[in-house]
Amino acid sequence: QLQVVESGGGLVQPGGSLRLSCAASGFSLDYYAIGWFRQAPGKEREAVLCISSSGRITGYAHSVEGRFTISRDNARNTVYLQMNSLKPEDTAVYYCAAREIVGHCSAYVPSYDYWGQGTQVTVSS
Repeated sequence: QLQVVESGGGLVQPGGSLRLSCAASGFSLDYYAIGWFRQAPGKEREAVLCISSSGRITGYAHSVEGRFTISRDNARNTVYLQMNSLKPEDTAVYYCAAREIVGHCSAYVPSYDYWGQGTQVTVSS
């Protein structure tokens, strides 16, 4: 079964950090772009960061600039989202998704081939 699985979410205080992981099973991430998306209650799913198959990073959410970073470890078949200086407005379900089309990134949700089930991130004191 081809799937990606997120982990690492949880409850954190404002200013804290979390690292989310996106692990693939059944296929290699080497040729895929991996995007991190988030969806807050009552809002549309938005693209946050993406890393292409070649390692090029594209940021989509200006609100996370300087705070979130994305990286990939092909040997572990895993992509990470490091989130620092978290704010209450970062509270959302975070999803990772894999996109095969020439391994390039996109903010267009339907263009991704595999989605994880999501992991909840709650930033609150």
